[in-house]
Amino acid sequence: MRSVRVRILAILAVLVIAGVGAWQLLPSGEAKTGAITVGTSDVVTSLDPAGAYDAGSWAIYSNLYQSLMTFKPGAVTPEPDAAESCGFVGQKLQTYQCKLRDDLTFSNGRKITAEDVEHSFERIFTIKSDVGPAGLFSTLESVATEGRTITFNLSGKDATFPQKLATGAAAIVDRTKYPEDKLRQGNQVDGSGPYVLMSYESNNRAELVPNLKYKGALKKTGEAVTIRYFKASEDLLTAWDGGEVDIAHRQLPSEKLAELDSADPDLRVTEAASAEIRNIIFNVRESSPFADKKVRQAVATLLDRGPLVRKVYQGTVDPLYSLIPTGYIGHSTPFFDAYPSSDPERAAQLLEQAGVETPVAVHFAYREGDMYTKETAELRRQLEKDGLFEVEVEAVEWTRYQKGYAAGEYDMYTVGWFPDFPDPDTFSQPLVGTGNVLHSGYSSKEMDQLIAATQQFSDRGRTANDFKEMQSLVGEDVPLLPLWQKKDYVVAKSEVAGSQYLSDGTGFWRLWELSWI
Repeated sequence: MRSVRVRILAILAVLVIAGVGAWQLLPSGEAKTGAITVGTSDVVTSLDPAGAYDAGSWAIYSNLYQSLMTFKPGAVTPEPDAAESCGFVGQKLQTYQCKLRDDLTFSNGRKITAEDVEHSFERIFTIKSDVGPAGLFSTLESVATEGRTITFNLSGKDATFPQKLATGAAAIVDRTKYPEDKLRQGNQVDGSGPYVLMSYESNNRAELVPNLKYKGALKKTGEAVTIRYFKASEDLLTAWDGGEVDIAHRQLPSEKLAELDSADPDLRVTEAASAEIRNIIFNVRESSPFADKKVRQAVATLLDRGPLVRKVYQGTVDPLYSLIPTGYIGHSTPFFDAYPSSDPERAAQLLEQAGVETPVAVHFAYREGDMYTKETAELRRQLEKDGLFEVEVEAVEWTRYQKGYAAGEYDMYTVGWFPDFPDPDTFSQPLVGTGNVLHSGYSSKEMDQLIAATQQFSDRGRTANDFKEMQSLVGEDVPLLPLWQKKDYVVAKSEVAGSQYLSDGTGFWRLWELSWI
């Protein structure tokens, strides 16, 4: 997910605190009441699911809306949520049907029908927001309903379609409240998830209370939750140090995470493997200096991930050398194989072969924020130190940033990516397929054929070779340049239970798991 959108091995939270089970069961004296406050530096682009494809937006969607399917923590196979049942019709993997539960209502009291589901999907393609999720459903041709049955007709085989139905892109909205041809304006939400949005102030605060009308895969709803949104990780740290938030997630500064003391009795720290990655994206349009792949290869040849991992992120990330992160089917290391170390001489040769004058002037944009500023400064240093590139950097507010790279305004830009669902397909079509959601302009017939080939098998193990071939092609064409794969940290006060279940590194936010001890 774009701001940032599984694997053979399910992502499992690794608890840093020994004996965590014990402290969850022991009372801490006088019980606390009131909302649990969760702090984050993520951004919500839109409260309307048709208008966002990023981690901050989808995190809150998973609490306010329902999709036909959902994932249990660590699971790689989705299960019904708003649906009573779902499955492919026949063996072609081109027709998928779901039967809607008959006992669902939106938080406003209106009964949910199959027509609401159809409306929710059709408006995504009618609106086709530049920062919306239409690209995720590239194989969806049409939606039809009959009674409580919803039929999805696909343009080709897509074994991952059930997983896509478990994402925020498939959130079901009230057709009487969400227009078919434009995004809903204002701060109101009519969903059927485990929470109801009581109030919302953009980029500042969201007040959530349990939805007593919720029916679905969850056995319970949680405590009232207040989400505090901070502009930068340093602001989140200030709030954490001041006791203003009970849980901090995505993201305290790396320096703070690196110095956390697991023996501190006032802290509960959860570190989980994560599939969150970050890439440099190249604008490959003819107007960009990166239209020639040799110029892109030159950047790949210069890059040294070591200083990013050690100096900028203090070891809270791991270097990434592939389109597909560690832990997923088909993961390989084509960028390590092809560009094993920084090589300015080879980079100069590539630029000479491309016929460009040095230094090559490029416009490098990034989402404003303290950590991204440090990251960009390091990347700029590496590109300029041998006189091969001249880099103009620009920090841009997140919403404006998304629109800017969608319009092709930048030569190169960095984007974080969360998996939409637990399968390597989430890193293929959305990132390097024709019409990708990163708006890089990259299009390759060979790549599209490989993507289609990986979608043909329900047995996902059979896709490994195609995914490896796909990654090799990315290493050759370099439409993007992998930087790192992140570790996921949740930091909570000792009186909060369930913080280890809040995130499993996949982008889902399970606020209903939180409670006071």
